[in-house]
Amino acid sequence: MADIAVQTAEEGRDVARPGLLQKTFRKNLPAKIAALPMIATVLVVFVGCTIWTIYYSFTNSKLLPTGKFVGFDQYDRLFATSRWNISVTNLMTYGAMSLVLTLVLGFLLAVLMDQKIRFESAFRTIMLYPFALSFIVTGLVWQWIMNPTLGLQGAMRDLGWANFTFDWISNPRMVLFALLIAGLWQGVGFCMVLMLAGLRGVDEEIWKAARVDGIPTWRTYISIVLPMMRGVLVTAVVLIGSGIVRLYDLVVALTNGGPGISSEVPAKYVVNYMFSGGNIGQAMAAATMMLISVMIIMIPWAYLEFGGKGKRT
Repeated sequence: MADIAVQTAEEGRDVARPGLLQKTFRKNLPAKIAALPMIATVLVVFVGCTIWTIYYSFTNSKLLPTGKFVGFDQYDRLFATSRWNISVTNLMTYGAMSLVLTLVLGFLLAVLMDQKIRFESAFRTIMLYPFALSFIVTGLVWQWIMNPTLGLQGAMRDLGWANFTFDWISNPRMVLFALLIAGLWQGVGFCMVLMLAGLRGVDEEIWKAARVDGIPTWRTYISIVLPMMRGVLVTAVVLIGSGIVRLYDLVVALTNGGPGISSEVPAKYVVNYMFSGGNIGQAMAAATMMLISVMIIMIPWAYLEFGGKGKRT
């Protein structure tokens, strides 16, 4: 009898399974159909172009993708090129400073905005306005400001400050800080808005409990509020990080990689070899290394963020 009951239960599950699959498929069917063009675009453009890029990075293609397979020759040449190594170093230096300062300044500004100040909407709009500009416009504006002859340095010397110096875009040691200032000017406002939305989502009862317990305000922010804003922080890090990796137009508009190659970045290296240098294989190898760098960071993060939760539960 027990065997018959088990067999009957299994047959019932087999009968119910097709119905369950049909129900799952029909659930939100219009939304799934509407998402098909986006899914096709991702598969064709992102996945297809990624495979295309990786494949031609192993060829000696020049002006056209018609070269023959040469193995890792393009990668050997890539890491033997001082311009590429300088580009990677510049991006790592700029990225570390930009990520930390954008998060810190954005959070501090959000804390100030969260104090229910007067004209908050006006200040928030002013701080967010630079984000509405393209990096090309931002680069040109700061190029005028930092121009040793026509910019701030020239204006201050005309006022009598003969020893005033602000020539960062022509100084190889300071040019990355010039890029950093322009990047922060554009990105901090957006980070501030994200942080402010997270702060406004914190229950007021938490603040009241912290005051009753005598916890200092700064400690409340660090130990209680920031952990509660984990989702906002992750979103900010991903958005800022993606902007850092694809840094190109700001460099072209502000310094064009100069002085010399002191402000070169990987994206500019790829574009130059793709269009100006006429070496598709070398450009594809550099682009593949950029992709691998992103994956090295994102895959462990995705595993810890999503994969680890399933195992813990």
